[in-house]
Amino acid sequence: MSAMIIDGKQIAKDIREELKQKIVALKARGIRPGLGVILVGDDPASTSYVTAKEKACEEAGIFSDDHRLPADASQADVIELIQRMNEDPRINGILVQLPLPRHISESAALRAVIPEKDVDGFHPVNVGKMVLGEKCFLPCTPHGVLQILARSGVKTAGSHVVVVGRSNIVGKPVANMLLQKKENANATVTICHTGTRDMAYFTRQADILIVAAGRPNTVTADMVKTGAAVIDVGVNRIPDAGKKAGFRLVGDVDFEAVKEQASIISPHPGGVGRLTITMLLVNTVESAASGI
Repeated sequence: MSAMIIDGKQIAKDIREELKQKIVALKARGIRPGLGVILVGDDPASTSYVTAKEKACEEAGIFSDDHRLPADASQADVIELIQRMNEDPRINGILVQLPLPRHISESAALRAVIPEKDVDGFHPVNVGKMVLGEKCFLPCTPHGVLQILARSGVKTAGSHVVVVGRSNIVGKPVANMLLQKKENANATVTICHTGTRDMAYFTRQADILIVAAGRPNTVTADMVKTGAAVIDVGVNRIPDAGKKAGFRLVGDVDFEAVKEQASIISPHPGGVGRLTITMLLVNTVESAASGI
């Protein structure tokens, strides 16, 4: 029997509807949540993401202050803009779109955002609080994965979660979030990566398999335990002459084969992607509600 296909779009829609009620309540108090965005250069994927974010803010009723800088903008220019946003009372959250051009230090830019407005959850202060299990802004994509699991009825407590990938954006934070002694977490977590010997040995033990490796077909059907929950976070472009753009987007999992092995699986597109922007909006509204 084929797996149940997770409807990430519907989950994102449900969360956004819940968020609208919070925004209405904030506006009744004279507060309009505001998000500042900095995009340097014209990377197609980054531009697409920022455009989608602008639309999401407009639909939700969130003020959006976007700044698009040329690719040759200096690091000083970016830091100065971040500092202005730090001091701007209209802005509750700041997003510095990654990747940045090579001449700009991503670490310096992310550290320049004050933790209270770090709605991406990348500042070392928020990362540290996340690891300690303290209240903070959680990274958007990992937070979206946890929402998918919770709202799809996937039990995490006591489950063995295997995460494939150790990036600072997805792999490490989602592993830390799932091992916390909290609701919708409390799992036993294993992380696999490029240095893992016999990765399939570990993935076949997973009750919940989260794949964020950045490579198509990283996980195939023979690597998945029967009845496992599979969350595919990957986004990869592969050539496709039949598409107008000359490529199509796929995840990290061999979806067609793995869906016959799993009990529940996220597709691509239509899975985790919509949750990333949604959780960014959630963090922004939480920042506004806190009075920052």
